[in-house]
Amino acid sequence: MVLEVALIDVQPGQEDAFASAYAQARPWLADTEGCITVRMTRGVESPSRFVLLVEWDSIEAHEKNFRATDRFNQWRGIIGPFFAKPPVVEHFLDVPAAG
Repeated sequence: MVLEVALIDVQPGQEDAFASAYAQARPWLADTEGCITVRMTRGVESPSRFVLLVEWDSIEAHEKNFRATDRFNQWRGIIGPFFAKPPVVEHFLDVPAAG
């Protein structure tokens, strides 16, 4: 499993509209083959900053099943107009706890 973390800065004053757009766009992401969970969070101290957390079966599932398809274009077309700047997206792997 790999965790995609996307830091999304939204245009100030557009936070509620972005949240509504996310609700509309979420199925394009969540229903993608290889997507395990999707969660969007909003900053308390920085209310225009959102963090998208997506668990994928693999990086390949994210890249091939979503990013390289029309699903991504639909997703980005709905939420993209609210971005203040391009999101920062990275993948993370769990660190095993010492036994």
